[in-house]
Amino acid sequence: MPELEADITAEELDREARGELKSLPGDLAELVAKHLVAATRALAAEDAEKAYEHAKVARRFAGRIGVVREAVGIAAYHAGQYAEALSDLRAARRMTGSEAFLPIMADCERGMGRPERALDLVKSKEAEKLDRAGKIELAIVESGARRDLGQLDAAVVTLQRLTELRDPQPREWSARLAFAYADALAAAGHASAAADWFGRAASFDEDGETDAAERYAELTGAVIEDIEEDEGDFDDDFADDASDDDDLDEESPETASAEDDSDEDDDLDEESPENASADEDDDFDDDEDLDEEPAGKQAAAPVKAGGDKPAEEAGFGPAFIEPDYGDVLDGPADKPEA
Repeated sequence: MPELEADITAEELDREARGELKSLPGDLAELVAKHLVAATRALAAEDAEKAYEHAKVARRFAGRIGVVREAVGIAAYHAGQYAEALSDLRAARRMTGSEAFLPIMADCERGMGRPERALDLVKSKEAEKLDRAGKIELAIVESGARRDLGQLDAAVVTLQRLTELRDPQPREWSARLAFAYADALAAAGHASAAADWFGRAASFDEDGETDAAERYAELTGAVIEDIEEDEGDFDDDFADDASDDDDLDEESPETASAEDDSDEDDDLDEESPENASADEDDDFDDDEDLDEEPAGKQAAAPVKAGGDKPAEEAGFGPAFIEPDYGDVLDGPADKPEA
């Protein structure tokens, strides 16, 4: 049995979960709660194996409680134990009546090499009961399943159809969705578009949930700098420039003298009528030179991105890319009659 850390308390478990454990004897309920808390902490620390071990202890003592089976299923999923995760999440689904585990269950089917079954869950009636976040997670899994089946264009279109992909505001799913779309584009051979979307995913991913920054660097050879550090450097440079300006504002006697001499020169430069006329002719000739554009040379058109929108109107980050793949999710288009 894995040891519990000294500072772990049952009170860290949320109220709903503690309520489900009330059917257990007091001391046992507290022990199970502590192992669930330990599992949650281990997952937060990205120690999936440790989380899995704590969750299994909780299941040993309280295997008929939904929150326990849910915890085991999630820990097993992160530890790569897909068959066990699927079993426990199915049990949790029966006990709680919740469909929230459906995206993870579908991804477990993928992990077990059964993408067709993952798509069956995606198309099930139960999937319609998911909230918006759940449906987005399920779409991400669907895109991955279609890639597993070699349907690379369909994997792109699956995510491209989501209106949330165009949302410039950061949401709980923004980093994962943009990353999944970039990954699908890369798999379909659209490296340039994929790089843009990996960059966008990295801009959303403040907690390092994905490796978007690394993928962006692989495709472009560029490194996404830390925004806060850049802002700090800019502030420092701005302060230095201001200091330099202050130094320049302090005039020395020599500087003042030079300015006086400049004033005298200005008086000498007063134009005669003849000089003024000559200057006007020169200016007119210059204007004619500007109007005559060399043959074969055209003005550069504004760069556009994301359909017909100019880059500056395309929204946050890289513009949305819409490859014309057709409706590949619904099967091949009907052939025209001869």
